[in-house]
Amino acid sequence: MKKLYSFIVLVALSFQLQAQDTFSIIAVDPTTGEIGSAGASCVTGVGSGGIIDIITKIIPGRGGVNSQAYVCIPNVNLNNAITQMEGGSSPQEIIDWLYNNDACNSQNFNPEYRQYGIADFDENGDPRTAGFSGTSTDDYKEDRQGATFSIQGNILLDVSVIDNMEANFNNTTGTLADKLMAAMQGANFAGADSRCLSAGTSSTTAYLLVYRPEDDPADPYIRLNVGQQASGIEPIDILQGLYDDFLSVAGEELQDQVSVFPNPVLATLHIRKDPRVTITSYQIMDVNGKLVMSTTPFSESIDVSALQGGIYFIKLRAAEGTTSLKFIKK
Repeated sequence: MKKLYSFIVLVALSFQLQAQDTFSIIAVDPTTGEIGSAGASCVTGVGSGGIIDIITKIIPGRGGVNSQAYVCIPNVNLNNAITQMEGGSSPQEIIDWLYNNDACNSQNFNPEYRQYGIADFDENGDPRTAGFSGTSTDDYKEDRQGATFSIQGNILLDVSVIDNMEANFNNTTGTLADKLMAAMQGANFAGADSRCLSAGTSSTTAYLLVYRPEDDPADPYIRLNVGQQASGIEPIDILQGLYDDFLSVAGEELQDQVSVFPNPVLATLHIRKDPRVTITSYQIMDVNGKLVMSTTPFSESIDVSALQGGIYFIKLRAAEGTTSLKFIKK
C-alpha cells in the first residue's frame, strides 16, 4: 500500500511540474488601454478548465504575464510575477527577478525550464514587453517581442508557428481581440504543438482573454475558454466560433438590446438588457440636452424621483457602443 501511495504521489507531482503551454501571446493596446492574452496547448488532464487559469494573469490597465513550460500548479512563478508587476517592476525586471527567485522547486528543475512573456504600460502609458525561454525548455522554443506584444512557444513543430502568429497579429486591423484571435489562427495547423501532429490538430485546448482598463479583475471584457477536446477536434476552430458569436452580439443594434421601464416612471427607472451586453455608465439629459444625472459604475435601477416631470433621454455607454432612450418622468 505504501508503494502504491508513493507511485500516486509521484504521478501527481509529475503532472504538477510538467504541465506546459506551447504557444501563447500577451499584448497591450496603447490606444484603448486594453490588455489581452491568448494561447493553446496539446495537454491532457486539464479537463474543461483548460489552461487559461494556469498560465496567464492580467492586471487591468497595467499589464499581463504568460508563464509556461514546466510550470507548477498552482503557478507560483506567475503569481510572483504579478506581485512584482503590482510593485512597479518593468517586464524585464520581473523576468530577472523570477530567474533569481524561481519558486517551483524540485529535483532537476530550475529557471532554465521556464518560459515567460510579459507586456505592460509604463507610468506614461507607453507599452513595454519582454520574454524569456530557458535553455532546458523543450524544442522548438522561442519567445519574440514586438512593441506591444510577446509571443512564446515550446514543443513547437518549427519556427513557422511564431512567424505566423507574429505576422497575423501585425497585419490585422481592428481591436486587440481581433489581433489576438488572428494570431491564434496563425497557429491553426496540425502539429503547431508537435504533440498533436498525429491527431491532426494544433492543440487540445485554447483560450482568449481581454481586459479593458476599467474592468474588475474578476470580470474581464472577453473570456473565451475551450477546455480539453477529444483527439482530432481543433480547439482554435471552436474558439473562433465563440469569438464570432461574441462579435455578433456586439455588432447588433444596441438599441434593440436595451430598454427602460416603467415608462412613464415615477420614482425608479429600470434598465432591461440582453445579458451579453456590458453597460458601463449612463447619463440623463433633459429635453434641452442639459446633463441632469450621471454615474459610473452602471446600475440597472436608477432613482429618478428628484427629477421634475417631463421628457428625458438616458444615454447608455456599453462595451458594444452607445445608445439613447427616451423616457417620461411623471
